[in-house]
Amino acid sequence: MKLKEVMKELESYGSESIKNIFVKHGATEPFFGVKVGDMKIIQKKIKTDHELAIELYNTGNGDAMYLAGLIADEKKMDRKTLDDWVNKASWYMISEFTVPWIAADSGLAWEAGMDWINNKEEKIAAAGWAALSSHLSVCDNSELDIKALKALLTRIEKNIHDSPNRVRYTMNGFLIAVGSYVPELSDACQEIARKIGKIDVNLGETSCKVPDAESYIQKILDKGYQGKKRKMARC
Repeated sequence: MKLKEVMKELESYGSESIKNIFVKHGATEPFFGVKVGDMKIIQKKIKTDHELAIELYNTGNGDAMYLAGLIADEKKMDRKTLDDWVNKASWYMISEFTVPWIAADSGLAWEAGMDWINNKEEKIAAAGWAALSSHLSVCDNSELDIKALKALLTRIEKNIHDSPNRVRYTMNGFLIAVGSYVPELSDACQEIARKIGKIDVNLGETSCKVPDAESYIQKILDKGYQGKKRKMARC
């Protein structure tokens, strides 16, 4: 499929009701308001097309950017493109899901995430923590830097309450990810979660809530899912 054809199909799936929901979550124009389920219909037609993914992302249309992440070829993704994508991300569905997912699938999430978490821009720092979380979801634990993970957990314990809004949210997500995917650090994560207490995040005009890290990790343990990896970060 060509760019114009894909954009036309995306527009055909657009919905004002979905747009209104996305706006409440922070989405900004331009975008059509396409449900993820409808994105998957288009994705199945295209499968993988990296050049088209780059074109879609560069339109600046939120729906096109999300679809770009689904059809991008992780084997062709490079750090320069990831940095470009995270800078251009229009809202958190792109910066905290699309970009971190493809970063993890490409094997670049740890490198990129460790750089991005130090960025002064909230969007990029939040994307960094999300990328590190995605990395844990697909990386074999034998390849993880446990010492570095412990240092990141200490950083969260000390700084989470004073960090920017979306950074607080993705720091909390990283705490959950470590406790869920790295068994030897699970107890430490739950202890840190208890010390931190409630995390206040402004989630806009939505009914969404910040997950309680301690109870979330415990649910993973109770269900026997701890340490279970994903084949790909993208879903």
